[in-house]
Parts: sequence; structure tokens; C-alpha cells
Amino acid sequence: MFSIEVRTHTALHVLKGALVKVLGEGAKWTASTYVKGNRGVLTVKFDRKPTLEEIAEIERLANEKIKENVPIQVHELPREEAEKRFGEDMYDLFPVPPEVKILKIVVIDGWNVNACNKEHTRTTGEIGEIKIRKVRFRRSKGLLEVSFEVLD
Repeated sequence: MFSIEVRTHTALHVLKGALVKVLGEGAKWTASTYVKGNRGVLTVKFDRKPTLEEIAEIERLANEKIKENVPIQVHELPREEAEKRFGEDMYDLFPVPPEVKILKIVVIDGWNVNACNKEHTRTTGEIGEIKIRKVRFRRSKGLLEVSFEVLD
């Protein structure tokens, strides 16, 4: 059994995949993440506030991916090899320092690929249901903040 923080952190990856599926490639660059207990905030670069329908679809797709109980792969690779294999899309807006030579790459096939050094669940089914609580668009910074909760 994984701690609630590990489950909530893993939920960030699932939620990001759903965001990109619904809002498009413009929402793929994570600007920041926050996890405390069963609550989290995913902040991505974006140019508008999503509609209520889009938000509902993001939540639906994320929970569908959780119900599919797909494996979460973690590859530990030399940075050069990881970049060749996964490309620049595995990075977020907060850069991995150049002195880091071995990267952990988290892969949910066909859904999300990210360089991430945190602990993750083995499958999406171990996360629990995601409930989006609040969506805030910060126009001046071009940031979309999605606050969510992982339910038991």
C-alpha cells in the first residue's frame, strides 16, 4: 500500500495526461506541482481558462485511466539516452540541473512521459479517484492551476 502523498503525486501524472488530451499540446508544459496529503495542484502553461465541459472531461478521462489500472513504468537511464529515447517532451518548465546525469523517467503508455525523481504507484489503479476542486487561470502569467483531491 502506498502513502497518500505517493498516490496524490502519481495522480499529477494522470491528470496532466488528461489535460493534454482535452486541451491539446498547449497544456503540456508543467510550471509547478504541489502535493500535501490527498490534495494537489498541477500548474501548466496555458492561454485560457477551460470551459466547465472541458474540466468535466479532464476529470472523466483521468478517472477512466485510473480504472484501466495500467502499469506505471519508471526507467532509470543516463540523461543522454533518456533524451534520445523520450525527447524534450519529458521535461517540464522547471529544468533538471545539468549535473544530473541519470534520470528517472515515468511513463504511462500513450498518456504521459515525464522526468521525475519522486516515488510513484505501480499502476494507475492504486491512485484512487480524482476530484477536481478548483481551476484558476492566471492570465498575466499564462498559467492554469488545477486543484484536485484524491478520494479513497
